[in-house]
Amino acid sequence: MHFLCSSQALAEGRSRAFSVAGETLFGVRRQGRVYLYRNHCPHRGITLNWAPDSFLDDSASLIHCAHHGALFLIESGECVSGPCEGESLQALDCHEDSQGIWLKD
Repeated sequence: MHFLCSSQALAEGRSRAFSVAGETLFGVRRQGRVYLYRNHCPHRGITLNWAPDSFLDDSASLIHCAHHGALFLIESGECVSGPCEGESLQALDCHEDSQGIWLKD
């Protein structure tokens, strides 16, 4: 497992970028649970964010691709609006314990 951050470093309703072994990832905390995805839009194969740690829409209820406006469900990564509708982000397995948030191998 790879340590990503302390639990306090990813607050409720927020997102955060990570880099592990040269890959960019991001996590979102929603209703106490952490969801982790590769930072890779299925439409263009580019990163989702323009600014560091900015992966959510204005309401913080959907993941937002800053490049072309696609919207993804936080819980599943499924695109529900935009040019890649019906496709999904690649989810990664993570674990949270008393030390923090971990990417599972």
